[in-house]
Amino acid sequence: MPQLNPTPWLAILIFSWLVFLTIIPTKIMAHKFNNEPNPQTTKTPQLEPWSWPWH
Repeated sequence: MPQLNPTPWLAILIFSWLVFLTIIPTKIMAHKFNNEPNPQTTKTPQLEPWSWPWH
């Protein structure tokens, strides 16, 4: 039966995994996101006491 010949399908499988494991991850990892988080300061803000009377 000729449809069970694994020669062309094995080559396609190996080539497709080679593409998936080498080319695609490098393209994904090289992607630059537009909204990268900014580092926040470690200074604590100066808090003022609440001077309103309690009624």
